[in-house]
Amino acid sequence: MGIPWIYVIVLSMIMALSVLAIGVVGGREAKGMWRYRDLFLLGAAFLLLETKNVTGFALYFGTTWLVNALVFGGVLIAVLAAVELTRRFPVPPLRILYALLFGGLALAWAVPTSWVPSLPVGPRLAVAIVIAFIPIMAANVIFAQRFATTSNATTAFGTNLLGAMFGGCLEYVALAVGYRSLLIVCAGLYLVAYLTTPKQMPASGRGRLVRHQSG
Repeated sequence: MGIPWIYVIVLSMIMALSVLAIGVVGGREAKGMWRYRDLFLLGAAFLLLETKNVTGFALYFGTTWLVNALVFGGVLIAVLAAVELTRRFPVPPLRILYALLFGGLALAWAVPTSWVPSLPVGPRLAVAIVIAFIPIMAANVIFAQRFATTSNATTAFGTNLLGAMFGGCLEYVALAVGYRSLLIVCAGLYLVAYLTTPKQMPASGRGRLVRHQSG
């Protein structure tokens, strides 16, 4: 099964109009978005990661409003915890945080999808939380640490939100490759984000409270 062409056309139009609107409204600031391209990729990858977790929990516990509420509630708690950790305590260098993130993605990939639903409810919940929220927590700390070093918070956050929109469009790749394969796409986006992160980042903005990518 592939991606219907009507989906591709509509999603392309949405992204094109979004970029055009940002260019018109943002003016000069929109031209500075390129230097925050790693934040764009972080936004896209996080949306895919969130989608994978929603579908995973639905598979493990059923597709109900309660399950979805628990997943989104857990994501928001992870966001708050990451911001508070970054604000109150020294955090490891980005390369260590990325190593933790990739380790969490590898763990989520290694756990057989068919094995988790066979567990009793208690262990199933514990396994689902571990494989879902290790990469989410790491991704949030990475974002909070990176965002705290930006010189233009408005442009940086706008770039991140545009990336989140792009990630929402990329969700439809699952129609062709399956939801589990979204982990590979996530890993690729995070890898490029790491490679495009500025090597020298000012520390003047560290400690600023931020809210993570939309979800």
